[in-house]
Amino acid sequence: MKNAIHPAYGPVVFRDTSAGTAFLTRSTLAGDAASGPGRPARTIEWEDGRTYPVVDVEISSASHPFWTGAARVVDTAGRVEKFRRRYGTGAR
Repeated sequence: MKNAIHPAYGPVVFRDTSAGTAFLTRSTLAGDAASGPGRPARTIEWEDGRTYPVVDVEISSASHPFWTGAARVVDTAGRVEKFRRRYGTGAR
């Protein structure tokens, strides 16, 4: 009964197209489901010699600025000054 309500769960390779990295993990995308995205059509041969379904993603922890430390610094002081020039500093 439990298998009837849970989607199939198996190995899938997620490939980050912007960083050029890939990692093997387990996902519900491995199974064919009546609802949802279904099994990826493309496959890739992994380092262990087996073939796995592959999902291309635009961003992952390998390319996201938060995880890579390449986050841009926000000029908050400049924004505050711009706000004060535009709307004044007086309290109402």
